[in-house]
Amino acid sequence: MNVTVCEFDGGAPDFADVGWRILCNHVVASRSEIVVLPEMPFCKPFWRGAAFEQAAWDEAVGVHEEWLPRLAGLAGAAVIGSRPVTDGTGRFNEGFWWDAKGGYRRVRRKFFLPAEPAFWESEWYQPGDASFPAQEDGAFRWGLNLCSELWAVETFRPYAHAGIHAIVTPRASMAATTDKWIALGIVAAASAGAYSISSNRVDATGLCGGVGWVIDPEGCVLARTSAANPFITVSLDLDQVERARTGYPCYLFPPGASSS
Repeated sequence: MNVTVCEFDGGAPDFADVGWRILCNHVVASRSEIVVLPEMPFCKPFWRGAAFEQAAWDEAVGVHEEWLPRLAGLAGAAVIGSRPVTDGTGRFNEGFWWDAKGGYRRVRRKFFLPAEPAFWESEWYQPGDASFPAQEDGAFRWGLNLCSELWAVETFRPYAHAGIHAIVTPRASMAATTDKWIALGIVAAASAGAYSISSNRVDATGLCGGVGWVIDPEGCVLARTSAANPFITVSLDLDQVERARTGYPCYLFPPGASSS
């Protein structure tokens, strides 16, 4: 199964005409089956503002609505990402799965929301789904942890018990914390006995610094995106997941095991 991770600035003026076209060409050439996008990839980083602004929120929602039909340009690959949404109960950061056959499907909404300078997410939208259920799409079983939710390490063992192949993490994380995020991805992969797959935003300010990754179930970093290589495709060995799940450290924590 070929999976593409990426880093890009979807809010850049030339992205629609240049960056998106390059990504589409890469997906075709690599025969990608799944493309993981960064967190809320197509809008300006409205969450930098400490106070909610309705106009900025509405613009971000509208931009993502406009981009959804363009996902078909990814040569039939399925797409995992997130976007801002408004419904009758409030505003949310919604993770989704999209494919050519079934179209758009809500997966879950981000629950753990940062509240600090430049990342005032809790001021802009509400916590969503506290549960982290395994998803199943064809032969691919996966879990979605949106950006900061990857720090919810308590989700890793249930994912292993659910038999997932990958923890997927769209991000908008700081360049200064890249090493910490890579270390976390390694822990996630080895703990769940699954791939850790992530894409990250880049922006003109340099705050979000890119670096998408694919980490295998043994915790080995197989690929990292960079400014020179913003789109990378890796072939996942789903049999390796099955082997990892019966090896160390996963076998220490069978279903029902308790540390107390």
